[in-house]
Amino acid sequence: MDRHPIENIMTTTMENIRDMVDVNTVIGSAIVTQDGSTVIPVSRVSFGFVAGGGEYRLSDQKAMNAESERMPFAGGTGAGVTVQPLGFLVSNESGVRLLPAQPYAPADRIIELAPQLMCELKKFLQAKNEARRSRATPPIPVD
Repeated sequence: MDRHPIENIMTTTMENIRDMVDVNTVIGSAIVTQDGSTVIPVSRVSFGFVAGGGEYRLSDQKAMNAESERMPFAGGTGAGVTVQPLGFLVSNESGVRLLPAQPYAPADRIIELAPQLMCELKKFLQAKNEARRSRATPPIPVD
């Protein structure tokens, strides 16, 4: 049995979408800078796809061929793709950082700095405890 016309339309559309987007669209190719840092672009990709159609009976039944039992088909498809740059992963000797493509909102900046703040707070509290312990233990007199 022949394929239905809507199948042909959907297959063609999906093949075109597959050709447009690959993994390099989301995670770009790595770029190595002169100082040895590696920069990788990161993007968000969104798709939308719709297909539809139907077979329509002619108003004049006599106009249809007796040989052809199929009714005329009308259909269409549509697709949309958006690519939004999120930022760049930068890897160097000091670590890996995400540099955003758009400016941060204050809340985003606080969330990004939270791990660093926790490390600094931990170091501060450990130093304070060490100082308290050294003051709490009086030196042993030597006679």
